[in-house]
Amino acid sequence: MNKKKSSSSSPLVYSTDPFFIKQEHKRDTITLPASDQLLKISIDKKHRAGKIVTLISGFAGKDEDIEQLAKELKSFCGTGGSVKDGVIIIQGDNREKIFQRLYKGGYKQVKKI
Repeated sequence: MNKKKSSSSSPLVYSTDPFFIKQEHKRDTITLPASDQLLKISIDKKHRAGKIVTLISGFAGKDEDIEQLAKELKSFCGTGGSVKDGVIIIQGDNREKIFQRLYKGGYKQVKKI
Protein backbone atom coordinates (compact mmCIF):
# COMPACT_ATOMS: atom_id res chain seq x y z
CA MET A 1 0.00 0.00 0.00
CA ASN A 2 1.50 3.30 -1.10
CA LYS A 3 1.32 6.32 1.11
CA LYS A 4 1.01 9.70 -0.52
CA LYS A 5 2.89 12.60 0.97
CA SER A 6 0.99 15.77 1.62
CA SER A 7 1.97 18.83 -0.41
CA SER A 8 1.62 20.94 2.72
CA SER A 9 4.81 21.76 4.59
CA SER A 10 3.06 21.35 7.94
CA PRO A 11 2.87 17.86 9.47
CA LEU A 12 -0.33 18.82 11.32
CA VAL A 13 -3.38 17.06 9.89
CA TYR A 14 -6.07 17.69 12.46
CA SER A 15 -6.38 19.69 15.65
CA THR A 16 -9.01 19.49 18.39
CA ASP A 17 -8.02 22.90 19.73
CA PRO A 18 -11.00 25.24 19.11
CA PHE A 19 -8.69 28.28 18.95
CA PHE A 20 -6.23 26.78 16.47
CA ILE A 21 -5.71 28.86 13.33
CA LYS A 22 -3.49 27.49 10.60
CA GLN A 23 -0.89 30.10 9.77
CA GLU A 24 0.03 30.59 6.14
CA HIS A 25 3.67 31.19 5.24
CA LYS A 26 3.84 34.26 3.02
CA ARG A 27 6.83 35.64 1.21
CA ASP A 28 7.29 39.07 2.74
CA THR A 29 10.40 40.03 0.87
CA ILE A 30 11.35 43.49 -0.17
CA THR A 31 12.01 44.04 -3.84
CA LEU A 32 15.55 45.23 -4.42
CA PRO A 33 16.11 48.28 -6.62
CA ALA A 34 16.72 47.54 -10.29
CA SER A 35 20.38 48.51 -10.07
CA ASP A 36 21.00 45.94 -7.29
CA GLN A 37 19.29 43.00 -9.05
CA LEU A 38 21.55 40.28 -10.49
CA LEU A 39 19.59 38.75 -13.37
CA LYS A 40 20.68 35.86 -15.59
CA ILE A 41 19.30 35.39 -19.10
CA SER A 42 19.51 31.95 -20.71
CA ILE A 43 17.69 29.81 -23.26
CA ASP A 44 16.26 26.35 -22.77
CA LYS A 45 14.37 23.75 -24.77
CA LYS A 46 14.34 20.75 -22.43
CA HIS A 47 10.89 19.32 -21.68
CA ARG A 48 9.27 21.85 -24.00
CA ALA A 49 8.66 19.70 -27.10
CA GLY A 50 11.72 21.16 -28.80
CA LYS A 51 10.51 24.77 -28.51
CA ILE A 52 13.03 27.37 -27.37
CA VAL A 53 12.25 29.67 -24.44
CA THR A 54 14.21 32.46 -22.80
CA LEU A 55 14.61 32.20 -19.02
CA ILE A 56 15.26 35.17 -16.74
CA SER A 57 16.29 34.09 -13.24
CA GLY A 58 17.70 35.73 -10.14
CA PHE A 59 14.94 38.27 -9.47
CA ALA A 60 14.75 39.11 -5.77
CA GLY A 61 11.45 40.57 -4.69
CA LYS A 62 7.71 40.25 -4.31
CA ASP A 63 5.59 38.06 -6.55
CA GLU A 64 3.63 41.08 -7.79
CA ASP A 65 6.81 42.78 -8.97
CA ILE A 66 8.12 39.76 -10.87
CA GLU A 67 4.69 39.37 -12.50
CA GLN A 68 4.81 43.03 -13.57
CA LEU A 69 8.31 42.65 -15.02
CA ALA A 70 7.23 39.52 -16.90
CA LYS A 71 4.24 41.36 -18.31
CA GLU A 72 6.45 44.21 -19.54
CA LEU A 73 8.94 41.81 -21.15
CA LYS A 74 6.21 39.77 -22.85
CA SER A 75 4.67 42.93 -24.24
CA PHE A 76 8.05 44.24 -25.40
CA CYS A 77 8.94 40.99 -27.17
CA GLY A 78 5.44 40.47 -28.54
CA THR A 79 5.30 36.87 -27.32
CA GLY A 80 3.74 34.82 -24.58
CA GLY A 81 5.28 33.60 -21.39
CA SER A 82 4.77 32.99 -17.70
CA VAL A 83 6.39 33.04 -14.27
CA LYS A 84 7.11 29.77 -12.47
CA ASP A 85 9.12 29.33 -9.28
CA GLY A 86 10.61 32.81 -9.49
CA VAL A 87 11.80 32.36 -13.10
CA ILE A 88 10.36 34.41 -15.96
CA ILE A 89 9.75 32.28 -19.06
CA ILE A 90 9.43 34.09 -22.42
CA GLN A 91 8.65 32.13 -25.58
CA GLY A 92 11.32 32.17 -28.28
CA ASP A 93 14.99 33.16 -28.37
CA ASN A 94 14.76 36.79 -27.25
CA ARG A 95 17.99 37.08 -25.26
CA GLU A 96 19.29 40.18 -27.03
CA LYS A 97 15.95 42.04 -26.91
CA ILE A 98 15.46 41.23 -23.24
CA PHE A 99 19.05 42.18 -22.40
CA GLN A 100 18.65 45.59 -24.06
CA ARG A 101 15.25 46.20 -22.41
CA LEU A 102 16.51 45.27 -18.93
CA TYR A 103 19.66 47.37 -19.31
CA LYS A 104 17.64 50.42 -20.38
CA GLY A 105 15.21 49.74 -17.53
CA GLY A 106 17.95 50.19 -14.92
CA TYR A 107 19.02 46.56 -14.43
CA LYS A 108 22.79 47.04 -14.76
CA GLN A 109 23.89 43.59 -13.52
CA VAL A 110 22.50 41.38 -16.29
CA LYS A 111 24.39 38.29 -17.51
CA LYS A 112 23.72 36.31 -20.67
CA ILE A 113 24.42 32.63 -20.14
